[in-house]
Amino acid sequence: MSFANALALDTSDREQLSARGLDQSGVAVALAKPIKAMRLIDSQRSLDEKALSDLISSPRPAPRPLETVKSSECLEALASPSLRMIAGPASAATPRSPLHPYEPNPMIAEAWDSLRKSLVYFRGKPVGTIAALDPNEEALNYNQVFVRDFVPSALAFLMNGEAEVVKNFLLKALRLQAWEKRVDCFTLGEGVMPASFKVMQDPVRGTETMLADFGEAAIGRVAPVDSGFWWIILLRAYTKSTGDFTLAEMPDCQRGMRLILSLCLAEGFDTFPTLLCADGCCMIDRRMGIYGYPIEIQSLFFMALRCAKTLLKPELGGKEFIERIEKRLVALSYHIRTYFWLDFQNLNNIYRYKTEEYSHTAVNKFNVIPDSIPDWVFDFMPMKGGYFIGNVSPARMDFRWFLIGNCVAILSSIATPEQASAIMDLVEARWADLVGEMPLKISYPAMDAEEWVIVTGCDPKNTRWSYHNGGTWPVLLWMLTAASIKTGRPQIARRAIELAEPRLCKEGWPEYYDGKLGRYVGKQARKFQTWSIAGYLVAKMLLEDPSHLGMISLEEDRKGKPVITRSASWTC
Repeated sequence: MSFANALALDTSDREQLSARGLDQSGVAVALAKPIKAMRLIDSQRSLDEKALSDLISSPRPAPRPLETVKSSECLEALASPSLRMIAGPASAATPRSPLHPYEPNPMIAEAWDSLRKSLVYFRGKPVGTIAALDPNEEALNYNQVFVRDFVPSALAFLMNGEAEVVKNFLLKALRLQAWEKRVDCFTLGEGVMPASFKVMQDPVRGTETMLADFGEAAIGRVAPVDSGFWWIILLRAYTKSTGDFTLAEMPDCQRGMRLILSLCLAEGFDTFPTLLCADGCCMIDRRMGIYGYPIEIQSLFFMALRCAKTLLKPELGGKEFIERIEKRLVALSYHIRTYFWLDFQNLNNIYRYKTEEYSHTAVNKFNVIPDSIPDWVFDFMPMKGGYFIGNVSPARMDFRWFLIGNCVAILSSIATPEQASAIMDLVEARWADLVGEMPLKISYPAMDAEEWVIVTGCDPKNTRWSYHNGGTWPVLLWMLTAASIKTGRPQIARRAIELAEPRLCKEGWPEYYDGKLGRYVGKQARKFQTWSIAGYLVAKMLLEDPSHLGMISLEEDRKGKPVITRSASWTC
């Protein structure tokens, strides 16, 4: 039977094969035999009407289950995971076009070639990918392996069945975590993960060493809060993709997770379950007014906690951390869903807030002054739709849109299904603002004039509609695609990819684009930016095989729904 006919097997047929005791290799033999129960599916039938959970059946056995993703709708007429295993992982030399399975796709082939050229080797083994490989620009720190930058590369390799580089990266980052970390006379926390590392070669002695940056060489000298979270998320993705629990169960990996958790679960003076951060502590690594409780960090924090909960073993203090994680997840989900969420009704409520309320029954809990609401929000907010705002702290709400925080909120399920759907409604309703002519805006709107002077300190790189100040970043395609699939709306991702494809490869895979519509290659953008390449590949592979979503998405934990109780400080 041809591969095209094999795609026509429905779920019940595959279950019949499984019931007969056929393994993956036996399926190919069984497909050649007449099966009376086989039914051909109309090739025109859209899989959008089927459940995504039907596609997401793990092809590899695992000692214990991890959380899987599900959605109410599925998306493309594509191969099931079992058939994908029969055909084998996609090859860099022969990438397949989703529309023409047997014709090479030149853009994808070039993307894979560029991604492989960016690989960094340490003592003969691949350990990551450099940030950019632009032959026309000075390397600066773009020749280093950044933890957050490697994530889309790692996902691309995992989806392509190449897990070795991801495993090596996870182990090398873990070894670097154990280093002593000093900035001037101050020692950083033991659990801090590096922002980046570089392989140093000594041709005279014939040796290789690693040099890590924990923030002491970064702009503003800010430690990367997100690195540890991405490391845990990627460890879970590796485990989910390969079925290999031995890596996560290694004593070193267990200790590494506990050290990260010790930093972010430490008790202090906080009255909120959110994580207090400095400006420039994540992808937005320059002064942009995100200090306090930025939504990007809170969403990553929530997702890392949920991933760690599935990976930690009860032994050696793991049980205590699991209990602390469960308590924090309940408080964090309630806080984010309640106080960070903005839709038309909530905006109207804030607009009518009274101030200086002093009691346990206060409605305006953070004493936000209604006059501080920027004018643009009233026009930006559609009647149908909503999003998690950028920051909430005493007397301050940052109403800006940040894509990473909202997409990760969907993937981690800190957003309820209704909120996730509303976020996608907002993207569609404000497509011209958030996508424009090249996806996707990292933040919206851009700061200008006096606001730009005060907030950024006259940063020449973060001028209006450039870089992190409303700039356009193609790498974010993979996040939007994953969020679109999870919410059952893949057409949003397809539309964004179709916008990007005619220009990305032709213009040399730029780091970012400038302009309100994202029309111009960024004034300081590097070409052949690795995560622009990897983000595109991951987006394409997710659309071709939605079962990959299980690596980077978590179902809503209904057991962890918060129970509202009266404050212990309440007095009658």
